[in-house]
Amino acid sequence: MQTPRYPIPSALVLASALALAGCASSKPAPTTAAATPAPAATPAPNDFLAGIPATSEGRSINVADMDRSVSPCDDFFRFSGGNWLKNNPVPSYTTRWGPRNLLGDRTQTLLRQILEESARTSAPKGSNQQKVGDFYASGMDSTALETAGLKYLKPELARINAVKDLKSLQTEAARQLTLGTGAFFRAGVGPDRKQSTVYAVNLSQGGLGMPDRDYYLKDDARSKAIRSAYTNYMTNTFKLLGDDDATASKKAAAVVRVETRLAQASKDRVALRNPQASYNKMTVAEANAQFPNLGLPAMLAQNGLGAAKEVIVGQPDFFKELSAVMKTEPLADLKTYMAWQLVSSLPSALPKAFSDEAFRFQQVMSGAKQQPVRWKRMLAATDGALGEAFGQLYVDKAFSPEAKQKALTMVNDIKASMASHIQSNTWMSDATKQEALKKLNALRVKIGYPDQWKDYSTLSISRESYLKNLLAVRQWNYRQNVKKFGGPIDRNEWGMTPSTINAYYNPPMNEIVFPAGYLQPPFFDPEADDAVNYGAIGGVIGHEITHGFDDQGRQYDSEGNLRDWWTKADGEEFTRRAAVVGNQYSAFQPLDSVYVNGKLTMGENLADFAGLTVTYGALQKRLQEKYGDAPRPKIDGLTPEQRFFLSWAQLRRSNIRPEALRQQILTDPHSPDQYRTLGPLMNMPQFYQAFGCQPGQKMVRPDAERAVIW
Repeated sequence: MQTPRYPIPSALVLASALALAGCASSKPAPTTAAATPAPAATPAPNDFLAGIPATSEGRSINVADMDRSVSPCDDFFRFSGGNWLKNNPVPSYTTRWGPRNLLGDRTQTLLRQILEESARTSAPKGSNQQKVGDFYASGMDSTALETAGLKYLKPELARINAVKDLKSLQTEAARQLTLGTGAFFRAGVGPDRKQSTVYAVNLSQGGLGMPDRDYYLKDDARSKAIRSAYTNYMTNTFKLLGDDDATASKKAAAVVRVETRLAQASKDRVALRNPQASYNKMTVAEANAQFPNLGLPAMLAQNGLGAAKEVIVGQPDFFKELSAVMKTEPLADLKTYMAWQLVSSLPSALPKAFSDEAFRFQQVMSGAKQQPVRWKRMLAATDGALGEAFGQLYVDKAFSPEAKQKALTMVNDIKASMASHIQSNTWMSDATKQEALKKLNALRVKIGYPDQWKDYSTLSISRESYLKNLLAVRQWNYRQNVKKFGGPIDRNEWGMTPSTINAYYNPPMNEIVFPAGYLQPPFFDPEADDAVNYGAIGGVIGHEITHGFDDQGRQYDSEGNLRDWWTKADGEEFTRRAAVVGNQYSAFQPLDSVYVNGKLTMGENLADFAGLTVTYGALQKRLQEKYGDAPRPKIDGLTPEQRFFLSWAQLRRSNIRPEALRQQILTDPHSPDQYRTLGPLMNMPQFYQAFGCQPGQKMVRPDAERAVIW
């Protein structure tokens, strides 16, 4: 099933684009590194296993999941969770399986109860509960969807069909932006990245029906198979819309041709990781001169942005080609392309045959065996459409003030540890350190849910039609985004819903955000010992904090402005040290002939490594305050340090289908979970000491090859 392509505020486009980035496999370049300390009075590798029981007495670490036949110093991913991996194959309804999925299933059970109760309740018209209940109920009414057929889609298809010249094409393209179909390009309002106190209009490349430009451009067997499946998906969908076989095939070929032109003009994900290159401010008149066939002034005015005098263009070369496409491609083909972008963004709002076709394509893309049941799809859709209305109902049941306070305490501990690491850094100048500390002190922290909830009073939702509801939400979201232009920066806005099992760092806002959905066991357990919580959610907190200092985040200052605050020498030294991490990850080979892309995953790898290092320091300070010089108690025969690293690793154990793994490596800025576990630990003397690892074992890098940043 394709995810509905909602309009994305440019700040959030940036937040996600700033996590993206070439693939080389080479020996890591040597870097200056502190000598690995000799483990002090540590047991020989694996000797400590004799003291570990068969089942856990402590919380969150499950010793039965460990594979004791593997040395922790040779493969910590297998050692920490090998038995779990053997006993938990990927279920048919998903493409990967791990602790996040288990928490997701538990969260979905509660969310489903909330939705079904809301759908049964006669809530006051206009209330959040009424809107949540009616949106979900309309999506679950499969009989109504079949009966309606294309009834509610036809008005939009008719608008596209009525396009007769370039001017009316521009008018319809502007409307497609408000409908969030993904046609042609993306546009939205977000903080000006070089003047973060004001909003700007941002234009970014887009317009592709497949997840990445490389699917259109590569000639390997898998890429060809995916293109063939995509063409079949389009052909069958056009037939469902009423076209005969020949017409449907012709239309599919036209869409592929148009999208391939856009793909050829698009920057790849590595290039998109450069925020300076994606910042091209120009006047509307200048943009109109460069991209004359977009009709930009009229398009902005039509969509409520007529007051804008300037725009920030992410990829000028893309927009030059898009302008040429809108002039040189046959008008009939551009209309077909817009119709495809509309229909393919709405499969679950149409009769079942449409979503079945979408899923058949996803099977080829990701290896999925079974389409998720409808209530799960509608739950996700409701969360995406009415996330904060739905979220208010969720947090009342799932997140206590005490849990929020404990999470804030951990954040403060880890921020203090980060400050200590900055101050004691041996390669950074005092001038850069002061700017770094200023940025850290200015970091905003959001925990659980917004202080101010969204007001949905102007959004009308009914049970008449799920498709009408979906389009109404998209248009409402677009209007809400556009209304921000010219006003003060809204620093209360969230980019994730409260039930989301994830977190993020937003560079222009210089903020870290942790939804309530993530602050649940096993990621966060207020009843667990400190070592487990610091290794689990603490590692995530450290990860998000240090995103502000990764290869992209470090380019933003304390106020969120895209500004180089590093001395030239410090910037060059950081880049050199980061390249060591990139080379290490590019050498990881999860599948035959498939390597991790160390450039694409650079930011996430740096945040994993730095975040875990900083959080380990915070734990040590917490343990020192608690126990002083007294022996630190073991739980299940494991020291706090061992539990810290096991907690980090056990939350990243997962099984994934090969097709999904290939797609992840091509499109996802996160490394596969196996290497998110191994990569940081292979560089950490603290890990070596905790498990008595010795030089020559696979988890121990020679001093000259270790990455050392913070």
